[in-house]
This record gives sequence, structure tokens and C-alpha cells, in this order.
Amino acid sequence: MSVVILGINYAPETTGIAPYTTGLARGLAARGHEVRVLTGVTHYPAWRRAAEREAFRTDTDADGVRLRRLNHHVPQHGRGFGRAAMELTFGLQAVTTGWERPDVVICVSPPLLAATMAVARARLTPAAPAVGVLVHDLYSRGVVETGALPGPAAQAMRMLESAAFRHADGVAVIHDGLRDDLVRGLGVERGRIKVIRNWNHVATPDPISSLAFRSARGWSDEEIVVLHAGNMGTKQGLENVVAAAELAARDGLPVRFVLLGDGNQRRRIEAAGAGLPTLEFLPPVSEAEFPSALGAADVLLVNERPGVAQMAVPSKLTSYFTSGRPILAAADPSGYTAQEMTASGGGVLVPADRPDLLLAEAIRIGADPVLGAEFAAAGRRYATALLNPEAALDSYEEWIIELARARGKAVRWPNAH
Repeated sequence: MSVVILGINYAPETTGIAPYTTGLARGLAARGHEVRVLTGVTHYPAWRRAAEREAFRTDTDADGVRLRRLNHHVPQHGRGFGRAAMELTFGLQAVTTGWERPDVVICVSPPLLAATMAVARARLTPAAPAVGVLVHDLYSRGVVETGALPGPAAQAMRMLESAAFRHADGVAVIHDGLRDDLVRGLGVERGRIKVIRNWNHVATPDPISSLAFRSARGWSDEEIVVLHAGNMGTKQGLENVVAAAELAARDGLPVRFVLLGDGNQRRRIEAAGAGLPTLEFLPPVSEAEFPSALGAADVLLVNERPGVAQMAVPSKLTSYFTSGRPILAAADPSGYTAQEMTASGGGVLVPADRPDLLLAEAIRIGADPVLGAEFAAAGRRYATALLNPEAALDSYEEWIIELARARGKAVRWPNAH
């Protein structure tokens, strides 16, 4: 089939949604489908353009995928009016560029505004393609949980999100909880929603490379290294980690909290933790070096802002589960992160606003290699059972073919299937 994927994040971005959109496109192309991706300029999670000057539109072919990059506004911070301007400028380009009469169009959300515009175009196009929306984060819940918009604006966002999902031929979500929210809160029919879990896209750490990574950064064997890898944004609430590091420094505890990555809150968090010997910041590492960074830690950390519960499932969990390290999550007990921690058995959950408990559990887990190994083994079993990339790709292919058939498209299985 001919498939167009609209998603603002794509390789070489290595965190967030980009690895999954990239994996989906490349996987479908490897199975014999004609895949075209309309994506944005490389900017995440730093919220800075990777190149100083970008062409208005750039076309390349890579890994069997035809890729068109659309130039758009990149705000200094990924929130508020700047975020809206980015989505609108990307969305306008996505709906005014040629789609070349695909069988199916897949709109990745976020960005919601761009996905909504694409759904509208598909519905107004003669011989319309089937259109599906792939949901990673719920905007309407996110603006409430992070306090990004006041009540009336948040309600308007919920109405827009509901309309986009209800007018698509189908919706795919990455967690069962997101499906329940679409049904209850957004009025989407349950039968039109398919749950397809994200998969692990990070290699298993090599012990020798991890030891070298740890040694190169001067992390001693006597200290417990607690690593938070990935985006440093509003929903991560990393002030909690700074507070835990302050407690560790005050009491002279052998703990080092390491924040690896970038994001729109990094500078503010760095300023808040300046001078703390128990807190370290590292820039993003390469895709090849990332597994070594995970393996170099004693404990892997997921931290979420208080109140953030059901807007998204942290993408870092997929790589954490296969890292061979125990996981410590500071999150809302009613949220998706808590559900994943309970289902996997891969570590310990503490409340999102208790830095004292975060510190205590980091020490308890990091100082007990037997307990840590038990958590690590449980995480790997969970990933093997539920987060398999080939199984996810099978489900995506089935979903896309179902969308095409619902629109009366003639479908045949590619020879490579």
C-alpha cells in the first residue's frame, strides 16, 4: 500500500516520539509498502534547530522511506503560544504539500493542531485516503495536569481533540489507559481504537562499555548513581530531584543524581541545583553510547511533576526495562507510570512530591545488588513479553490495512510480508 505518515519528530532525534515514528516508517517500508514521511526540522529535546539554516522543503530517501522535511517555527520553549505557532506552521505545510494520493494517511499526535488539520484535509479530499491518528500524548489532559492553559482554553482543546479523533477512520494509542480516556472523555467509540504498545529501541548495555562510561566520568564504586535520562521539560518536575540531591548533600550521603539530556527546563533546573556535589548534568549522548550510559548507573529514575498522571506514558521506560538496572519512579500512584511499574515489577514507586522518599529508596535499591538484580530481571521479562518491536509492527500493519479496507481501498499483502 501507499502510506503517508505525518509526524513532526523523526530521526536523527533519538528521544521522545521520534524513534517510534522512524521505526514505524522503516518497518513498513521493509515489508514492501510505499512509505512517505512528512516531518519537521530536527529540534527536540533541545528546542533548538540542529542546523542554522534550513531549506523551505527538503526531500531525501533513506532506508526505503521517502522523507520530506518541512521548515517550521521552533520556539525557545515548547509550550504556550510558541508551541501553538510551531504546530500551526508545520500543519499548514503538511496540508499544502502534495500527498500523492496515498491509500492511508497516519497523523502522529502530538502535534495535535497539525494532526487535526491533516484529518480535515483528508475529509475534504476527493477520493479521500483513509486516515488514522496515532496518539502518544493526550493534549487535553496534559494542559490540565501541567496547568498550561486556563479552564476555558483547556475545554476548547478537549473539544478540538475529540473532533479530530472522532472524524478519523481509526485511532491507535500506546496504552490501555489512553483508550479508556478517549472513550470516556473524548467520545470516541471503543471499537475504533486500537492499542499498540511502544517497543524498546535501545540495545542492551554492554557491561565493559558501561564500566568505561562510568570510569570516564569519575563515578566511584562507593557512590550510588541515580540516572534520569531524556527530556527535561515541565511534566518531568525535576525540582524534586534537585531537592533530593540537596538532602543527600546535607547529610553527606554517597549518592549522585545524574540528569542526562536536554529540554526547555534544563537551564532553570541547572540554576536551582548549582553547586550541589550530589547533582550532575550531562548533555545528550549519541544513540550508540546511550545503552552504556544506562548500564553505568546503579538505579534508573523516572520523575514526574505532581499531578501528571494520565497525559502520557514515559517513553524512557521501554529502554529502562531492558537495561538490566532497577527502576525508581517518583510519580502519581493513579497514573500510567505507576501502572507500568506495578505490572512490570521492575522497581519501586514513590510519590511525586517526596524527595525524602526518593532519596531513601534510591539508597535502599542501589545498596542492595540482590534486590536490584531481581527488579532488573522482572523488567526484562516484561519487555520481552509486551514490548517486542516485531509484534508492534505486525499490529500497525494490520491496523493500517483495516483503515484502508474501511474506506473501500483495494488491499493486497506485499510480497515481503
